[in-house]
Amino acid sequence: MEAFYTLQGEGFHQGRAAYFIRLGGCDVGCHWCDVKESWDINAHPKLSISQIVADASAYEGRLAVITGGEPLMHNLDELTEALHQAGFETNIETSGVCEQVTGAWDWICFSPKKFKSPNPDIYPKANELKVIIFNQSDFEWAESFASVVSPDCMLYLQPEWSRMEQMLPQIIEYIKNNPKWRISLQVHKFMDIP
Repeated sequence: MEAFYTLQGEGFHQGRAAYFIRLGGCDVGCHWCDVKESWDINAHPKLSISQIVADASAYEGRLAVITGGEPLMHNLDELTEALHQAGFETNIETSGVCEQVTGAWDWICFSPKKFKSPNPDIYPKANELKVIIFNQSDFEWAESFASVVSPDCMLYLQPEWSRMEQMLPQIIEYIKNNPKWRISLQVHKFMDIP
């Protein structure tokens, strides 16, 4: 769908220079999605893997973040292999709903969505669990995933952007009472970084 060089704005790698590769296609259907134009898998031009890697290589940073949509709707084995050969660290942001995790990943950010259940195969592979908090019930929902990911998985709660004012104070209190969690903020939005 698009690719751009910027700073990673959220989660464990926040603040790092990163080349984002946003793939088209998503069947999860989050009503608060900020890239609904990514949902149609056929609405975007096809690029060769060599072109994607060449475009990424034009920048100094060597962190490639594959996102979407839902990037695992695609087989990502060849793309991640080519990125690794070009010296990139590979990260993915996924809802984990697809049948399998393809690709060779240095970091998997698992961000489950209530609109479609994840495949449990993602649980032991996740390096980071990032749960979007839209309302009070999402805390209990987040805990249901914290109990099934690996003990080394980093746990993040992130307020849904349109509900920041309402949910941020609750997230802060929740983390103070449950310190295994950390907060993730979309700092790129605060700083107006595309």
